Amino acid sequence: MKRYVDGVRGGLGRLLGGERQVRLLEEELAQEREKVQSLREQNQRLKRRMRGSGRGGRRRGVRGVRFGDFGGLEPISREFGLDRGRPIDRYYIEGFLARNAGDIRGRVLEIKDSAFTRKYGGDRVTQSDVLDIEETNRRATIVADLSWAEDVPTDAFDCIICTQTLHFIYEIGAAFRTLRRMLKPGGVLLATFPGIGQTGCAELDEHYCWALSTLAARRLCEDAFPAADVEIEAHGNVLAAVAFLEGLAVRELREEELDHHDPDYELLITLRAVKPAVGV
Repeated sequence: MKRYVDGVRGGLGRLLGGERQVRLLEEELAQEREKVQSLREQNQRLKRRMRGSGRGGRRRGVRGVRFGDFGGLEPISREFGLDRGRPIDRYYIEGFLARNAGDIRGRVLEIKDSAFTRKYGGDRVTQSDVLDIEETNRRATIVADLSWAEDVPTDAFDCIICTQTLHFIYEIGAAFRTLRRMLKPGGVLLATFPGIGQTGCAELDEHYCWALSTLAARRLCEDAFPAADVEIEAHGNVLAAVAFLEGLAVRELREEELDHHDPDYELLITLRAVKPAVGV
């Protein structure tokens, strides 16, 4: 058997260009196995919840309320729903960018990668740049910290896409001022922030500095942009918020449930701000 396996490995090495490609395939296979194991564990937790709740029976201390699958102390997923499909906050982010796709034009800057620039800007984009604080990001054309970015260009971008980023920056006010400086006169900032939700994930090495409301986001933004040029919206409702906290995915809710707006439950905050034109 060992000789057979070694022979297969040798054949794969020749076909794929060497041992390095084989190791990459083995690593990908290991990652897929981890995902399968994670889903199995989630399934077992759901089964235990169903048994513990008597299939939605009454829970002591909360009169007449049926908890069902939401009755446990552990979330269904700690990865924001990424391991179950499209995350619920991504539904609102992509809807916001689709509605403002006309702003994504000319020279566009995006954080971490250019996926949204490509998806929503299309042939309106003449130059795409990527900013990251990490030098290891090969996609980055600009390496800088938004809160202390003296070397980033001024009056350079027609649009900046800054999704789910600013809440990681402690000096968030300074980051807003940097973004304003980087925009051309008349340029547009499209930004999003988490509202109700998980405030970090050790497995993904994510740790938030801030959890914002629409009021806080507006006041921070208006320190850098004129109030008349700032548009802020909240998205979500109690069901979407609970589902997002549990780590469910978009496919597990109906569209009408996602689209229902309740101003008391801000799951995601979106912001569009325009830098004043010269002389205005």
